[in-house]
Amino acid sequence: MGAVRTEPVIALVTSDFGLTVDTELSALAERFGERARVSTVRWDDPAVDWAAFDLALIRSTWDYTGRVAEFLNWVDRAAGATRLVNPGSLVRWNAVKTYLADLGERGVPVVPTAFVAPGQQPVLPAGEFVVKPVVGAGALHAARYGPQEHERAAAHIGRLHADGATVMIQPYQAAVDTAGEAALVFVGGRFRHAVRKGAVLAPGVAYDSDRDAHPDLRRYTPTERELAVAGTALAALDGAPPLYARVDLVPGPDGAPLLMELELIEPDLFLWADPATLDALVTAVIDAALTTS
Repeated sequence: MGAVRTEPVIALVTSDFGLTVDTELSALAERFGERARVSTVRWDDPAVDWAAFDLALIRSTWDYTGRVAEFLNWVDRAAGATRLVNPGSLVRWNAVKTYLADLGERGVPVVPTAFVAPGQQPVLPAGEFVVKPVVGAGALHAARYGPQEHERAAAHIGRLHADGATVMIQPYQAAVDTAGEAALVFVGGRFRHAVRKGAVLAPGVAYDSDRDAHPDLRRYTPTERELAVAGTALAALDGAPPLYARVDLVPGPDGAPLLMELELIEPDLFLWADPATLDALVTAVIDAALTTS
């Protein structure tokens, strides 16, 4: 039987970068502080005793994509010392976007994706396409190419391969330019709210250029088809639903929604879009922390 605590001790896990740009971190800390002992800590701080926490909530570890091996080693250590949310095994799987192939094999409609490891020769599509690394966030090192830009795309792929990165090549979903991308937020497997954002990748913009990862954000009501695809993606995961998830969808060539990304590590949950989601997340985390094995 689990031991019951009346005042859980919770870590909100961030990074130096997250401390600077995570606009929701203070609101989360304040709300958790009403019901728990909460500390905001950096994932890579060697002084942190993870065993001192009943639960560690990964929030804004937004520098991990450039240090993924180090980050995953931390995941293993933290998961061995406390309850990590989301769980370490799920974080490891979700850190590399080859998970899209896994979900596609499980019947989830995903954006078609070719994975090209260093040493392999890419086959570039005849139409418009996207190149990006399999570990990344916020469209970092991603770019959009037209059918006459194979030379530029090959140079981009060569640069990523030189850094040891496996590359993703996807047909560009042109409807994103008008319909945007839908981001559906779930807590404990239950849909809470959604936002819509505009197209992130513009033609001709270099992969190493700065860009807005969430342009033209607005509240959004998802369609039944979008909710169904999101539900299918979460149902395809092993075990219980993740405590939090963001499901990013784009319209495919026929208008049907396709999974672009399933964010289970450190997504921006756009809590401003629905204050009730903040309360739901805090309650779910408190409930999980109160019972420890």
